[in-house]
Amino acid sequence: MTSTFIVIAAINGFLGVALGAFAAHSLANHFSDKPRLEANFKTGVQYHFYHTLAILGVAFASREFGSSLISLSGWLFLLGIILFSGSLYILSLTGKRWLGAVTPLGGLAFLAGWVCLALGALQG
Repeated sequence: MTSTFIVIAAINGFLGVALGAFAAHSLANHFSDKPRLEANFKTGVQYHFYHTLAILGVAFASREFGSSLISLSGWLFLLGIILFSGSLYILSLTGKRWLGAVTPLGGLAFLAGWVCLALGALQG
């Protein structure tokens, strides 16, 4: 599982940098009169990066701890990136406000990932 999570973290790290650069350079005009949408996009990138690093940590924790909860935490972090950050990216680009209902589900996946990581480490 270690290499799987390292690859997932590498892909998400690449995507985080690419999306952040895309927003900073190519979306400046799109966000010029919509500062709230720009802030949403930046929040998506921020949480994307935090949880990319968490997935990288899971890669190494899965080698150290035998609990399946460690791997589950990595998958939950990935799900959180998709739902939380992904919904913020799409909301920011399209203005479709209904996507705001998806964002908290991603937040719950992040929270569950952190709980599983802690419990997995405690199980040893």
